[in-house]
Amino acid sequence: MKIDSHQHFWKYNPERDTWITDEMSVIQKNFYPENLITVLQKNGIDGCVSVQADQSLEETQFLIDFAEKNDFIKAVVGWIDLQAEDIEEQLAVWKSKKKLAGFRHVLQAEPDIDYMLRPQFLRGIKALLKNDFTYDILIFPKHLSVAQKFVSPFPDQAFVLDHIAKPYIKAGLIDDWKKDIEDLAKFENVQCKISGIITEADWGKWTYQHIKPYLDVVFESFGTDRVMFGSDWPVCLVAGEYAQVKAIVETYTKDFSTSEKSKVFGINAAKFYNFSL
Repeated sequence: MKIDSHQHFWKYNPERDTWITDEMSVIQKNFYPENLITVLQKNGIDGCVSVQADQSLEETQFLIDFAEKNDFIKAVVGWIDLQAEDIEEQLAVWKSKKKLAGFRHVLQAEPDIDYMLRPQFLRGIKALLKNDFTYDILIFPKHLSVAQKFVSPFPDQAFVLDHIAKPYIKAGLIDDWKKDIEDLAKFENVQCKISGIITEADWGKWTYQHIKPYLDVVFESFGTDRVMFGSDWPVCLVAGEYAQVKAIVETYTKDFSTSEKSKVFGINAAKFYNFSL
């Protein structure tokens, strides 16, 4: 069974979704499970992990509702205010939602680069650990050194780095990002999603060769036990089709063993988000 570890649904709202700019007009519309299922089937993907795009509890419930009605949605990564005084009580309520596996905060959008190190935020992560929830780290390369300080106090918390931290592929910059990725990967409880890559390249001119050096770094740093494929659909559509995104990882892993491919394309995601294949 093959799993897409990272995709989104939304009911498009131009006032709320200001991050979807006019140059991203192809995704200025609704994206629901019925839009994704045919894409997954066409590309031989059996299930997916649905990740929050809006920071609200309504968003979390919105995704859970879809997951409860669609078997192919295996897990949900929602949003919660990790700094809330009653975070533990809130999590105790959310634990009843079987497909809710973890949470994410859009750290990349916070003006304060050290936002994730705020005591109340760290208190929230401690509560996630206590309640067996995962945490998706959404950051830019400038945050990677901070992320090391962030994960350090929580060796037993399941973390996954989204979009390989969005390196500057279009500009061809790699050295600083490479060193920081290698350092973050030393924390064995941190995994990495091969997702959101083509949108960091030149949308109209990217090639596999532009992206391969970054995949080299990720696989050499995390290994096949801590890497998972994700499409970042529908955001990926601004730079390419789903099949192109999948083909990048398939091409890179073509000489890997069957076991290694199974880990990258499903097993790792299932273990991390705690669902059965």
